[in-house]
Amino acid sequence: MPPSDQLTERELRVLEAVVQTYIESAEPAGSRTIARRFGLGVSAATIRNTMSDLEDKGFLFHPHTSAGRIPTDRAYRVYVNEIMHLAPPTDEARETLRSELAGSRNALEEIVRRAAQVLGVLTQELGMAVAPALDELVMERLELVPVSSERILLVFNLRSGVLRTIFVEVPARISSAVVHEVARVLNERLAGLTLSRIRESIGERLRDAGRPAQESELLNIFVAEREEIFDLSDDTGSVVLGSAQMLAEQPEFASNARMRELLRLTEGRDLLKQALAGRRRLGLSITIGNENPDTRLSEFTLVTSSYQAGELKGVIGVMGPTRMPYDKIIGLVEHTSRMVEGLLE
Repeated sequence: MPPSDQLTERELRVLEAVVQTYIESAEPAGSRTIARRFGLGVSAATIRNTMSDLEDKGFLFHPHTSAGRIPTDRAYRVYVNEIMHLAPPTDEARETLRSELAGSRNALEEIVRRAAQVLGVLTQELGMAVAPALDELVMERLELVPVSSERILLVFNLRSGVLRTIFVEVPARISSAVVHEVARVLNERLAGLTLSRIRESIGERLRDAGRPAQESELLNIFVAEREEIFDLSDDTGSVVLGSAQMLAEQPEFASNARMRELLRLTEGRDLLKQALAGRRRLGLSITIGNENPDTRLSEFTLVTSSYQAGELKGVIGVMGPTRMPYDKIIGLVEHTSRMVEGLLE
């Protein structure tokens, strides 16, 4: 049974008023404030009784030092799912996003980084993005550039304008002619395949290459080290963060302990990477407080939207305290996600 089925119409209206008041003020909401601000047509005493009922049902709680009440995670969930009205991004916000992202066309990392930064500024939360995983991108061309007697630079030209470089160690000096010929064979046999498919099938595709000794030796390196050479995931699927300054200025992080916890989350990004990893296929995703699988995120809400352009898939969104203006943030996150898709296509 949905949580809201336990609530009367009056309880829903009072719950909405408490949530909105707390989001705006970060102060517990009292019955007199609610009665004065929201014109619910009932007395402050009736509102106080209703708030008490909502507390008994687990939707509000009562800080010891205050007469007012604060929404619980369950209250925010009912608010998001059934009460709030989404506010589309303002014209000003749309223009800010357009102007900040327009200059980064064709640069994958730049688009993702700027999107996270701008989203953080517009929402006053921590902007986050997950760069696309490259494993399913098609390799259009591979260039081999000798840089020393023991090293070759590989330049991967991937679909969607993505460029990656890595170094490969070679056992002895190899002539430019051999490097050139090996590059030709690799492109002939591997171009047009995804990186994951190359790793799976390179041995079979090069088996009958039948090259002279030096060329075979170099080709064998590509087969033997295929898992390392053709796995470019070290710098993808990574979490890109905007400035944590936006969050640091919110009342929730006034204490040193809460501030240290925020810094731990943003400096060691493994937790956020893990939290965002499964969201590439989810579209819009909102996890509130204790809904987050990891207890270290129990004070936060994550609002994310997946983006996809061809084979490129990633996630963009924000993290902030559970007290956030969901109605505005959800629209901004979804709009930014669609803009990123447009720039990547």
